[in-house]
Amino acid sequence: MTRIYNFAPGPAALPQEVLTQAAAEMLDWHGSGLSVMEMSHRGREFMSILETAQRDLRELLAVPGDYRILFMQGGAIAQNAIVPMNLVGRKPQPATVDFINTGQWSIKSIAEARKYATVNVAASSEASKFSSIPPRETWRLTPDAAYVHVCTNETIGGVEYHFVPDVGDVPLVADMSSHILSRVIDVSKYDVIYGGAQKNIGPAGLTMVIVREDLLGHALSICPSAFDWKVVAENESMYNTPPTYSIYIAGLVFQWLKRQGGVAAIEQRNIAKASLLYDYLDSTDFYGNPVAKDCRSRMNVPFSLHDASLNDTFLAGAKEHGLLQLKGHKSVGGMRASIYNAMPIEGVRALVDYLKEFEKQNG
Repeated sequence: MTRIYNFAPGPAALPQEVLTQAAAEMLDWHGSGLSVMEMSHRGREFMSILETAQRDLRELLAVPGDYRILFMQGGAIAQNAIVPMNLVGRKPQPATVDFINTGQWSIKSIAEARKYATVNVAASSEASKFSSIPPRETWRLTPDAAYVHVCTNETIGGVEYHFVPDVGDVPLVADMSSHILSRVIDVSKYDVIYGGAQKNIGPAGLTMVIVREDLLGHALSICPSAFDWKVVAENESMYNTPPTYSIYIAGLVFQWLKRQGGVAAIEQRNIAKASLLYDYLDSTDFYGNPVAKDCRSRMNVPFSLHDASLNDTFLAGAKEHGLLQLKGHKSVGGMRASIYNAMPIEGVRALVDYLKEFEKQNG
């Protein structure tokens, strides 16, 4: 079987080593005679998988001791409701939540939060078609907001925060779905970090939440128990049956990351991959990237052909070269290359070679 280079935005490519190990352990995990998918979630075998995954993630991100790591379900979209249900109760009602709108995932978060709180869009880059991040000095924050929400990497538009915004004493909440574990972060600068697993962590079905302990215990009365962070924390992510196989694969990814040298080492690889692709896109008028250079994503690189009538031909040729899932999101069109941790630099080189070849043939 020949493996292709998968540039999908999510569910995304997994490290081949992880897939190989999972395949070898599919029928019999460590001599247990069971597949992980068949294990009791409260049995000794799975509990060891869960504990190891939590410990490795804490080590990889240097998560401080006063933060809890929660493994939940529902993806980041569910957390768009779960976050306000857990945080707005800290303030007299109706509470206000501040949002920085940098693209489609921010918009989804804003729409959901409006069901539980008053929303103040403190800054937006909509006027620039979400090609930049509003400068911090333009943000009009609410002094006593329940929290400030940012999406630190917009998968569709390809903008990424390369700074940690200072929001004073108000809790800072970050949706890091599409770049968590791709770069070193100071977890202590955030109060809540959440994200779906299907970009850099593992398969779809698992959601990770990192929350400072003093923010637990303020859920609205309408919050389901399974979504109450305090309940989930008290039960060590086992209040309900967790997504066991997704946690297992995530644990294998964490171990793979440690073998690569950790997050600092993988960040250097990601810088090299992104630079290789952006440098070529910037060198030609045949292709274009709309994102301001100071906030380009290392993970999701949108680009367009100067002649959109060539799009289908481009995608067909890419498939013939073993380069898949390059079509851009329907809301913006064009192309998009998602180059998460599992994408080797050889895949980016192959894409750049194809970009050059296609331009030579059609320029």
